[in-house]
Amino acid sequence: VLPSSRFIEKLSLATNKFLTRSAFTARKLDYSTPNWFRVGLQHSNDVEEYKRRNNL
Repeated sequence: VLPSSRFIEKLSLATNKFLTRSAFTARKLDYSTPNWFRVGLQHSNDVEEYKRRNNL
């Protein structure tokens, strides 16, 4: 029988493997087919930031 602290340590290590894996993977952007929705959102944010910084 493991002491409770060792059991908790083993349990946390076992679950940590699953919790640290992300459902999303980083991948290189394909610039030949831009994501126009994302581009539009970025542009809107840039315009808002420009107006805020220049007191417009």
